[in-house]
Amino acid sequence: MLSLGVYPAVPLLLARERRDQARALVAQGIDPSAERKAAKDADALTFEAVAREWLARRDLAPATANKHRWLLERHVLPVLGAKPISSITAADVLAMLQALEGRGLLETAGRARSQVSGVFRHAVATLRASGDPTIALRGAIKSPKVRHFAAVTDPRKLGDLLRALWGYQGGFVVASVLKLAPLVFTRPGELRNAEWQEIDLDAATWSIPAAKMKMRAPHIVPLSTQAVTILHDLYALTGRGQYVFPSPRPKRPMSENAVTFVLRALATTATP
Repeated sequence: MLSLGVYPAVPLLLARERRDQARALVAQGIDPSAERKAAKDADALTFEAVAREWLARRDLAPATANKHRWLLERHVLPVLGAKPISSITAADVLAMLQALEGRGLLETAGRARSQVSGVFRHAVATLRASGDPTIALRGAIKSPKVRHFAAVTDPRKLGDLLRALWGYQGGFVVASVLKLAPLVFTRPGELRNAEWQEIDLDAATWSIPAAKMKMRAPHIVPLSTQAVTILHDLYALTGRGQYVFPSPRPKRPMSENAVTFVLRALATTATP
């Protein structure tokens, strides 16, 4: 007996075609069921199958997982995805990386090599590959130039920045997040996604759950008197909702662009 599919997802015409294919295999002395299982096993050993399994098993924050998935699907899988993972050589990976290098995507090439290496390490651990071909590729492509981000190191300029933040005359929610940021020193995304259920104004603490943290561990932020005052005033406006800093669109936190736009505007008007 051999299942040909479930009706109506598999229409009668297609079921008959599959029946005829199965009969043709039987006529050749081939077990259709064993042939199907062999095909499934072969599919499970492709680079794409192992890569998706590796990604699914990693304990990553949703945003990080999405970035890794995008890189795989955009740059790696179109080249290596259909290949049996045991047949992929260092030359195959190098060709993919050199194509990215040729387009000037040096940082992307480095990340792609790192992800391919992670997939192969998982394949080795699960007995589906004998080694990691990317080990031989260290230094094979150019490294991106290190770009240092702007930082305020002069105390006087830091004072100018803080005065600019506190002097912002725009929307109250955006003004509040600008004032609070220097008082809590969290990542911008963690601050924008803060929820009222995480804030304890009486205890002056903000408890960020592990799911929101990059290191996947819960984190408690102590709140200064100034921070509590800012949040207390903001609670009267947004306290009935989920997010401390909500977006104008319902049930969403403030967007990254909302803060970035204001900071750029302040930078153009700041005193040199």
